[in-house]
Amino acid sequence: MTDVLFYIVPTIFVLSIVVTIHELGHFWVARACGVAIDCFSIGFGRALFSWRDKQGVEWRIAAIPLGGYVRFSGDENAASVPDQNDLSAMKRAIVAREGEAAVNRYFHFKPVWQRALIAVAGPMANFILAILIMAAFLVVIGNPRGQATVREVQPNSPAAQAGLLPGDILLKADKTPIRGAGDVSAYVSLRARMPIDLTIERAGRVQHVTVTPALAESRDDIRGRIKEGRMGVVLGSVSRLEKSSVLTAIPDATVEVWGMIKTIGFYLGRLVTGQLPADQISGIIGIGHTAGAVTKASAAGAPDMATMALRVFVSSMLLIASLSVSIGFMNLLPIPVLDGGHLLMYAYEAVARRPLRADFQAAGFRAGLALILGFMLFAAWNDLNRYDVFKFIGGLFT
Repeated sequence: MTDVLFYIVPTIFVLSIVVTIHELGHFWVARACGVAIDCFSIGFGRALFSWRDKQGVEWRIAAIPLGGYVRFSGDENAASVPDQNDLSAMKRAIVAREGEAAVNRYFHFKPVWQRALIAVAGPMANFILAILIMAAFLVVIGNPRGQATVREVQPNSPAAQAGLLPGDILLKADKTPIRGAGDVSAYVSLRARMPIDLTIERAGRVQHVTVTPALAESRDDIRGRIKEGRMGVVLGSVSRLEKSSVLTAIPDATVEVWGMIKTIGFYLGRLVTGQLPADQISGIIGIGHTAGAVTKASAAGAPDMATMALRVFVSSMLLIASLSVSIGFMNLLPIPVLDGGHLLMYAYEAVARRPLRADFQAAGFRAGLALILGFMLFAAWNDLNRYDVFKFIGGLFT
């Protein structure tokens, strides 16, 4: 039961924070644009608790804590963007019910730039959350910085074939500065079978070597069985914690978050083009396992409850920052039902000066929903295999 709580509670906590901030982004910008809002829900399904504020918005905590939504007044169309005929009928109903002045309070009658701003506000809120968390981390703890030195080169490895030698200092990877062994691992892991131009220092001289990492499978307690690029070296790193000042923390954190966004985009591009195996795609089960494993690892060996709580809090915040960037990025993809899909429809409307036809929207919505559901099922299957869930279940009956 303790192990179950170690996984379930952190997962609900992390997801709830990320999703709530995302939906609050939509909510705050919609409120600033004067949009009438019916409901703000944390989670899906039946409401466990609910209350109304002075503006008449129902705030709801629902039974399934795996998402959330903001429902604007009149937002009953599945695709959430009615066509011109639907808009005309909706406008007549609003005028008959509430008068002409009320029309401008409804989301669908706002200028297209305001609707686009509301759509993009969710992902932007996720990015801002990650920046604020990283900024606090950089001020209080700092980033590890140092020199990545080759201690050992494994025989017949890509590094050995490229001519790397013990004592080499790694300076850059494809013009990206290396600030420690962690930078090398993160860069190489995404570039299996892809040549990397390494700038090294050997015996006081700067040289270049080209290494093509091999795709290697390994396992760890947090990520399960993974396949990633490996050079075949053991690195040493003389590290120090480099803190940011209060004035530079936000710019420094923005650079860190932008780097995370670029990494996700690069990784997704390699997955889509088949350069990396699709069985590495992870989903909600992977998020839950990671959240639980990070919590357990942070709590392990803590000398007292206060230290344990601090470690768990810091690791949870960093996980929230990482997940927030991922969810913000994924929601910007141009897929119907996601924010990026709405932005695509608003772009069409801005150019054509009329909404996309309702039947096209409905078809796009169904296709997008099928794609997302298929992706979630595929990711769940990967997670079950990655964490050997089937082997575990089989072992219970043998």
